[in-house]
Amino acid sequence: MRPHRPAGVAQALVAAGRAARMETVSAHHAFLLAAATAVAADDGEAEAAYAAAYAVPGSCQWVFDVARLRLAHGSWLRGRGRGVEAREVLRAARRTFRALDAGPWVQQCEAELRSAQGTLELPPDSGEPEALTPRELRIARLVATGLTNKEVGAALHVSPRTVGAHLYRIFPKLGISSRAALARALPDD
Repeated sequence: MRPHRPAGVAQALVAAGRAARMETVSAHHAFLLAAATAVAADDGEAEAAYAAAYAVPGSCQWVFDVARLRLAHGSWLRGRGRGVEAREVLRAARRTFRALDAGPWVQQCEAELRSAQGTLELPPDSGEPEALTPRELRIARLVATGLTNKEVGAALHVSPRTVGAHLYRIFPKLGISSRAALARALPDD
């Protein structure tokens, strides 16, 4: 998953992995091949390839590899002028690298974030992100499944406005700005 390889070489390596039926060796190999496919994909195919890599069954168990994929994906999004989406993906990668105490990878994420939003807009490095309360985590998980504020409120016996107020506090804690980014930003436990 080294983005600096010429596209033709990377695509040839992916083709060789497919020819060797690498995805049949193990679920981890299937994820790595899907991630390599995304990184090596042409612009027209990359979005679907990244989505396919994230969707590989069991991928959440390889947190470091998923964070590396998010870093590559965020860089790809940033390069196409999609800064808001790039920041969401890069912040998720940065959170994982921080949790793993992977300093050089955190630095790479921060460099990409600076490129995506400008140095002055980058929030100061405050160490660990603020943790969600159990109530916020429950609301976030329900919203991430696609439920509306009204549906979440009915499930938890609170008003839709209360759900909205919780989301107002949850988004900055996770470093996101949309409901669509919520599922990617939540911890994979």
